[in-house]
Amino acid sequence: MYQTKITKQVKRKKKAGTGLLKGMMIFFGVLFVLMGIALSRGFMLSGFLLVLLYFIFDTFSKKEYEYVLEGTTLSISVIWGGHYRREHHALDLRNMEVTAPNWHESVAKYRAKGGTEKVHKYDYTSYDDNVPYYTMIIVEGRRKIKLLLDLDEEMLDAIRRICPGKVIFA
Repeated sequence: MYQTKITKQVKRKKKAGTGLLKGMMIFFGVLFVLMGIALSRGFMLSGFLLVLLYFIFDTFSKKEYEYVLEGTTLSISVIWGGHYRREHHALDLRNMEVTAPNWHESVAKYRAKGGTEKVHKYDYTSYDDNVPYYTMIIVEGRRKIKLLLDLDEEMLDAIRRICPGKVIFA
């Protein structure tokens, strides 16, 4: 029907204590290695393990999301550390119930506090206060899920063309 391909990359904002935690991990890792050299080799293993833990934490604390709209399929992938990609959802938009801003009354019954329907929620937003995010209610497999997405005007317009009447703009 519609042969469009739109890609949007969303970078998640770092949490407040991430930099402090990384600094402490480096400090204690170097301290344990130096203590292992000067005092006892037993400290070196913990120092090397802390440095390894730092690199693992650094990789998984950098998170990006990629939304790809191709035809009537919306694919959502998670990218960790800029290198490791995993596709989490491949959704058929013909099964979508509604896409609306998070504050709109059409998605009010799916809210965590005060909503009447409980559905599983997936958050793929940037956590940036200046970027409005949208709530998409869609059927995946046999269950209804709730997606929180940072959609731009181009992608919202393409989704509206696929599912007329089911997209509400901010």
